[in-house]
Amino acid sequence: MSATRIDPGGVLSRAAELDDEVVAPRLGLAAVDAPSGDAAALRDAETVLAAELRATGGELRRHPGPAGTHLELRVGPVEGPPVLVLCHYDTVWPAGTAARRPAGSADGWVHGPGTYDMRGGIVAVLGALRLLAPVGPSRPVRVLLTADEETGSATARDLILRHGREAALVLVPEPPLAGGALKTARKGWAVYRLETRGRAAHAGIEPERGVSAADELVDQLLRVRMLADPHVGTTVNVGTVQGGTAANVVAEGACAELDVRATCSAEQTRVDHALVALAPVREGADVRVHRLHMRPPMERTAAIAEMFTRARELAATIGISLREGSAGGTSDGNLVGALGVPVLDGLGPEGAGAHALDERVRIASLTDRAALIALLIEGLKTDVG
Repeated sequence: MSATRIDPGGVLSRAAELDDEVVAPRLGLAAVDAPSGDAAALRDAETVLAAELRATGGELRRHPGPAGTHLELRVGPVEGPPVLVLCHYDTVWPAGTAARRPAGSADGWVHGPGTYDMRGGIVAVLGALRLLAPVGPSRPVRVLLTADEETGSATARDLILRHGREAALVLVPEPPLAGGALKTARKGWAVYRLETRGRAAHAGIEPERGVSAADELVDQLLRVRMLADPHVGTTVNVGTVQGGTAANVVAEGACAELDVRATCSAEQTRVDHALVALAPVREGADVRVHRLHMRPPMERTAAIAEMFTRARELAATIGISLREGSAGGTSDGNLVGALGVPVLDGLGPEGAGAHALDERVRIASLTDRAALIALLIEGLKTDVG
């Protein structure tokens, strides 16, 4: 493990003094709405974040898009493979939520919409950059704050992959597992829309003239259910089902949305091929499958395992005992993990209530994670890239 240019004990002590500095921007970020998919509503959050990023002294770049503007901060030297830090500033909460449920702090916690997922991680990164400011990062650091992660990163994907291919290491300050454990593996995720078409007819007078899209959908969903393999972690969930117009009409159209999770790319590919190959069961019916979103699995590669071991050793120097685990949810870490780049995910502060009314973050964990991220940027050296 390479030595750092900053004293571990000193950085932790300084991080403990950052409480006021991290809580204030934390509340400031939580006070503005940032609903996914609403570029206009995201502008206030973008303005607040841009000011915070400029305060680091780095170079701020904007990448406008239909889902909102992605922000990029460049800090440190220009030459060399960078450390890429992946954040998102969109949330699942609709416009108006911040006013209805204003953020606040009490008893060592910051609470409010989006505080845990993932404004806490953003603030920890800002804190880490403050800790590194006196000497400056010894290597290039690129921080991306994207605007559409919660809806699949459709407009940010190319930007993430471009930076991921150049990176030596990727840090993702998403919420951790229980107890602060990092995420060194994540399931892959895909969403499909399964549509069936038939022919409408009167259900009482001449049902034989009809071809039921609803019946076709039911039969197809029986096939879909057989694709799951819980023993290897492959799950298929039928999330929504719609179809037909009235009880006395043979349904002309029906559809369902499917959520597929898989621990490895082979399983994800197996299910994908099977869904795309679905064919009608009954004469006169039509079946179509549309892939709406897909993120590959973030598998625990040898490079990720080695990087976690080195991170655990580094964390121990400031009294943090790091553990690791796998997650069923996804992040943008899935996208870069598939490139073979070492990824450490779940680096955000401890809290609870992601996407829930009691969303909150522990303040002490904010400062701990700021110190940890600063040490990881300086201390995790890799030959990748």
